[in-house]
Amino acid sequence: MERKARSLVFVLVLAVFSMVQAEGKMNIQKSAFGKTSGGQNVDLYTLTNDNGMVVKVTNWGATIVSVQVPDRSGKNADVVLGYDNLDGYLADKAYLGCTVGRYGNRIAKGRFTLEGKEYKLALNDGENHLHGGLAGFNKKLWQANEVKAADGVAVQMHYVSKDGEEGYPGNLDVSVTFGLDNKNQVKIDYLATTDKTTVVNLTNHSYFNLLGDAAGNILGHEVTINADRFTPVNKTLIPTGELAPVAGTPMDFKQPKAIGARIDDKYEQLVFGRGYDHNWVVNQAGASPWLAAKVFEPKTGRVMEVLTAEPGIQFYTGNFLDGTIKGKKGVAYQHRYGLCLETQHFPDSPNQPKFPSTTLKPGAKYQTTTIYRFSAK
Repeated sequence: MERKARSLVFVLVLAVFSMVQAEGKMNIQKSAFGKTSGGQNVDLYTLTNDNGMVVKVTNWGATIVSVQVPDRSGKNADVVLGYDNLDGYLADKAYLGCTVGRYGNRIAKGRFTLEGKEYKLALNDGENHLHGGLAGFNKKLWQANEVKAADGVAVQMHYVSKDGEEGYPGNLDVSVTFGLDNKNQVKIDYLATTDKTTVVNLTNHSYFNLLGDAAGNILGHEVTINADRFTPVNKTLIPTGELAPVAGTPMDFKQPKAIGARIDDKYEQLVFGRGYDHNWVVNQAGASPWLAAKVFEPKTGRVMEVLTAEPGIQFYTGNFLDGTIKGKKGVAYQHRYGLCLETQHFPDSPNQPKFPSTTLKPGAKYQTTTIYRFSAK
């Protein structure tokens, strides 16, 4: 009799456990994604929450491969541009979904001075340095591990950038953690330390299209940017050092505005960038991360909010996409088929003493968080 009772209890416990497992979809799965040209194994991590939202990241370039979120009718679709396989990312030159470093955005003439010493970097964007150089963090294989997250699932990517890599000083120890929770938030935590004074400006370079599956251009997306000022640039897209008001210009997104409303205005800044490719100075209020930007796509109802602890956000409208990139499912990524909202310190900060500093010293931590939060209305 006692044995039967114990068996019955065991069956009941197993049934309850199975019910919990069935109800909860929150999980993370690791799978093979291919090999580098040198034969190194690359992995893909699939994060799923209880709502059925799916985020895929790879340790090649610490890259977001896919973000699948529902529209107003509940239909899931992929809202980031990318490739079906590793080969696309190995050959990629558009920085689709990757972690950018050591320095996201541009550094004028590829030069800066720290503690009296001048450092010279690769000129990979005309006469300037862009996104970490010829082989930045987007072209590195990161070590990846699943990590505990209080409110979801997460995978941490780790990379050590050696002293002198791409011309930058110091051994830089970097961790980027990608998390997903049941609030449909993709949370990116950045952490870096150095053994020599250096400069650091990390960001993620995902191209978003809330139509889903790159079903058209992003000109109908309505954008709000919580910024009263932006940093004007010269014709090579290097900031002039000015913090200019957006009021009365096509750069004013304080209220929701369709990207296509003024993108082709004969406004000097838009001519220089071939559209929007500028840094906005985020209005910082309350505890960080604060709301920097919001995107709404009227046809699908999808909404993306960007929260950050960074002082700036680069809004880029895929102006250099031209149909030559064949992305997922063979789709050609045409002009303005994706938008980027890259949270950051300002471009060329090492040469702009009035900008917030990007200098990192030994004993200090570079630590910042960005959240991409999705919903539908």
